[in-house]
Amino acid sequence: MSRLLEYPRLLALIAGVFTTLAFAPFQFWILAVLMPAVLFFIWVRTDTSCFQSGFIYGLGLMGGGVSWLYVSIAQFGDLGWLFPLVITLGFVMLVALYYGLLGWLVGRFVVSDHLKLLLVIPAMWVLIEWFRGWFLTGFPWLQLGYSQIDSPLAGYAPVLGTLGVSWAVVTTAGALILLGEKGRMRWFSITLLSVVWLSGWVLTQMNWTEPNGEPLRVALVQGNIPQAEKWAPEQLTPSLVLYAEQTKKHFDRDLIVWPETAISAFQFQVDEAFIQPLEAEVKRQGTDLVFGVVQMDEAREQYFNAMVALGNAQRDDYFKQHLVPFTEYLPLKPLLWPLVDLFTIPMSDFSVGEGKPLMRVGSHLVGMSICYEDAFGSEMIQALPEAAYLINASNDAWFGRSLAPHQHLQIARMRALETGRYLLRSTNTGISAIVGPKGELLGESPLLALDVLTGEISPMTGATPFAYTGNLIILVIMLIVLIVAFPCGHIRFRGCRSIQRK
Repeated sequence: MSRLLEYPRLLALIAGVFTTLAFAPFQFWILAVLMPAVLFFIWVRTDTSCFQSGFIYGLGLMGGGVSWLYVSIAQFGDLGWLFPLVITLGFVMLVALYYGLLGWLVGRFVVSDHLKLLLVIPAMWVLIEWFRGWFLTGFPWLQLGYSQIDSPLAGYAPVLGTLGVSWAVVTTAGALILLGEKGRMRWFSITLLSVVWLSGWVLTQMNWTEPNGEPLRVALVQGNIPQAEKWAPEQLTPSLVLYAEQTKKHFDRDLIVWPETAISAFQFQVDEAFIQPLEAEVKRQGTDLVFGVVQMDEAREQYFNAMVALGNAQRDDYFKQHLVPFTEYLPLKPLLWPLVDLFTIPMSDFSVGEGKPLMRVGSHLVGMSICYEDAFGSEMIQALPEAAYLINASNDAWFGRSLAPHQHLQIARMRALETGRYLLRSTNTGISAIVGPKGELLGESPLLALDVLTGEISPMTGATPFAYTGNLIILVIMLIVLIVAFPCGHIRFRGCRSIQRK
């Protein structure tokens, strides 16, 4: 380590890369504590530019963690290898700027190392993560809190959300550095670490919600239709036959769920010949079916990424509300529309759905999300407390065997924990899963394989504190922390060097 300190920028890059290993599928969650601690050490104990080291750390984290972006563009954009590489590197650099901005702000907040490590950096880190998850429609991927879904710090999620878990992680990282101090500060750091981790563990033992009604036997159909074939006209009939056959084998289940756009056509094109007969059979069997399809509003000339429920209740649907830029819609359409011709991604001009993310499935209201929507916890809680359980339908076929399907499942697990609800995650190529109300995996399908995952869930009632307050509480606390710390120091407007210890 002492030799590496001679090269702090290289050390920051290594720390960023190794932070990626804290997330799924590796899940060495302790690295989410240790690696940021390395970055903080560089910020407060070396004379390196805080902006540069923060930016380089971000390059390591995002370069390793979102490399799957290249897979999706290169394989399905039909653009060769160079252009996808440029796009991926550009995106990584753009997101890394958030960590550079964080370092720049830290370098200008002049207070003692103790206050900086225990108050200022954790508060700023949380605020930057929140900003990254909101600005320009948001990209909350790889927030540190997700890495702790299996650690004692996960207990903070039902109270303060993922950002609250991130705060606990970063506070721990700062306290670890101060363990090297002598006297009272060392003992204060030990006490703080004990309180943070013990409190997290105690919170994991609490039940914020409770079962309400009879358990439901469920089946999640994972069709494993390759993305390159999914939207081909000749693939539609084989896909419908596959899903129908797998569904008929599981009519003994109370609920059957298909993935996002399992029916790769407009609903009106297959309604009479396929959906209506299927609906009649589902009703005869006394079960419920939820499937993904594209719906057209001919009057307004709009189409929607939709989920539809058939069965014991009247047919209901949900339209996706948080669309992904450049795949599901085009920002600044008048200026950028000519670029669409460069891509071969189908259905790239969806419209935004409205209303609460709720859909009636049988006798229950269900909290709905489609694909990337489950990355936004403050949006999913809008379905509570009405929702008895959650459904996330996704299509991660874009990302092959990359890290993305594993990371996406980890994100979905956090949504179940934050809301105290069972979550059913049905995907085209994996990883489909049944998640318990404490974020525990109750079952999962293999990646890139045809599979029907069966299990049992319970409708839940009640709500976690986070379901009522969202991110408001943790953001207010972080702002108060910075306001309290401000009188103890000052803001420096020139230079970008960290504070040297005297």
